[in-house]
Amino acid sequence: MRADQLLVERGLAASRAQAQRLIGAGVEWRLSPMLPWRKVTKNGEELAQGTELRLLDAAEARYVSRGGLKLEGALRQVSLSVQGTQCLDVGQSTGGFTDCLLQQGAARVVGVDVGRDQLHERLRKDLRVTCLEGLNARFLTPATLAQAWDLAMSEVVKDEEDNETQPQAPYAWMRNGGEIGDDYDDSNDAKEHEIEAFKSQRAVRAKAVAEGVLPEQRRRRSELIDVQINPVFQLITGDLSFISLTLVLPALVPLLANGGHILMLVKPQFELQPSQVGKGGIVRDPAFYLQVEQKLRAACASLGLLVLAWCDSSITGGDGNREFFIFASKS
Repeated sequence: MRADQLLVERGLAASRAQAQRLIGAGVEWRLSPMLPWRKVTKNGEELAQGTELRLLDAAEARYVSRGGLKLEGALRQVSLSVQGTQCLDVGQSTGGFTDCLLQQGAARVVGVDVGRDQLHERLRKDLRVTCLEGLNARFLTPATLAQAWDLAMSEVVKDEEDNETQPQAPYAWMRNGGEIGDDYDDSNDAKEHEIEAFKSQRAVRAKAVAEGVLPEQRRRRSELIDVQINPVFQLITGDLSFISLTLVLPALVPLLANGGHILMLVKPQFELQPSQVGKGGIVRDPAFYLQVEQKLRAACASLGLLVLAWCDSSITGGDGNREFFIFASKS
């Protein structure tokens, strides 16, 4: 089996992409405790199923994606504790930021992403995580977020016909060859018009089922019955691509609690004009970094946010770009 696939199968990596980064950082293998360790030299190196593996640098594997390492570094730099907080993670994607927040003690993380089916399965199954897919953070409001949150915690109720509630037809006693007695009480028998109305309702429902237009009935999942929907967050984090943060921040401020914090990853290539970005989307002129910082500080000030810190990301972007974090509070 390929080395990168074996790492994923063993649970040492969350994805093949992560496995390949682990191999780059150093992975060793051996077939027996009696044999020396040998280094995996390439992602596609063929290894036996029973091969023993060890990571020389396990930092990459702490979270489901590299984003977790970026956020971990930022939280450390700004000395922010998330213990017991309710957090919003915009641009949730695979869930690196969400994973980090949970491991740092967050009580609940609501994630928003314009895409679908990206969140890692481990996080999707975590009851502390709510994944809101197909939502553009730029157009979020407390109302739309609350509605999507409620929908995400519900399940479809299968609408089955209940034959026990149908009207009791007149002279139903005759169906089995019964005989009426002088003391028979027909006061509880349905009237003919009630039976016809019931048949009509059944026919309408059958037609809706056949046409696929029967309204869905939903209810809150039992394991989430006690979760309170409150679209106000003590911390909002974000890792967004192909959009400037200046377009997203206005929608996030109404979702932020007074005294709450925003900690957003800044990708300069999406804050600059195309002419300022080099080949491959790389920002090569360091002078542009100051321009991006000033632009985002001004955007925060216009929204009533106090910028507390501007710091380098602990690791570079996947494309090699230098990245930053902006840390602000709502007074």
